[in-house]
Amino acid sequence: MAKNNGNASNGGGMSAGRDKYRDGRWSVPSKRAKGYAEERRAKVHMHGPKEGRQLTDYEAGMRSGYLQCQSDHAGLYKYKQAMDSGMPRRDAANVSRMKKGWLQRIKDFLAGKK
Repeated sequence: MAKNNGNASNGGGMSAGRDKYRDGRWSVPSKRAKGYAEERRAKVHMHGPKEGRQLTDYEAGMRSGYLQCQSDHAGLYKYKQAMDSGMPRRDAANVSRMKKGWLQRIKDFLAGKK
């Protein structure tokens, strides 16, 4: 797999230099579960920068679904909190992917509305 050096677009509609696997995005849970099941059976990474490497016990556990379910629920909670505060959908989606500082961002948004 060739790395994108940032000089040209990768044709996927994404800006150059952005790594589609590290943006904190989540996929539709049923599609992710299908891909993770394939990786668990093969016991190797099938996507991303670790493609072809052996799965560790921890990574295999992550693909079991329980921890991913928790992550999905946390993202949905953050998204609903942002939408309830009156944020636009795009900003709410960005907040739902944040690991730290998401609540402060909502508070800053509310303070700016006054």
